[in-house]
Amino acid sequence: MKICIFGAASNLIDTKYIKEVEKLGEFLGEKGHSLVFGAGTNGLMGAAARGFKRMGGKVCGVVPHFFREECVEVIFTECDELIYTETMAERKAKMEDLADAFIIVPGGIGTFEEFYEVLTLKQLGRHTKPIALYDIDGYYDKLEEFMEYSMEEGFINKVCKEIYACAGTPEEVLQYIENDKPVKRSIKDLKNG
Repeated sequence: MKICIFGAASNLIDTKYIKEVEKLGEFLGEKGHSLVFGAGTNGLMGAAARGFKRMGGKVCGVVPHFFREECVEVIFTECDELIYTETMAERKAKMEDLADAFIIVPGGIGTFEEFYEVLTLKQLGRHTKPIALYDIDGYYDKLEEFMEYSMEEGFINKVCKEIYACAGTPEEVLQYIENDKPVKRSIKDLKNG
């Protein structure tokens, strides 16, 4: 399975996250899965790639040309395949197309945007791919509280909880993405209730 991992691109985070995402990459690589990611060396993107490579997993990086040309980010040099795009939107679309599943590890604004985009696309029936939040040390607890609050207030349909999972270990993440079944609900049911 080609697994797209979205997450932080910064090294200015607690090393516990880096260590845990490297372990996740090792675990998934050892199980025969491959990685699709934003091609960065730093932060949790780089951690995932190092983990996959360490255990023999294939790594596909997707990055806009301007990242290389303007030195926006150090590109992971051990990619088995490196795909260049013109824009950030094309980058994300390419990763979404290549992936069979999505894992969202801790991250910031860009990571949140990526999570909500793949979640929205699944809600609208544009894909049926598994989406898992990897909740390291309670990082996504507040996001889950916010999702619940939004559901209570009627802004998000409660059935949307059926189209992604929040898991606290690599084993739970893998269990979900390997066994997720497409939701048997119409787009209208998911969107409007």
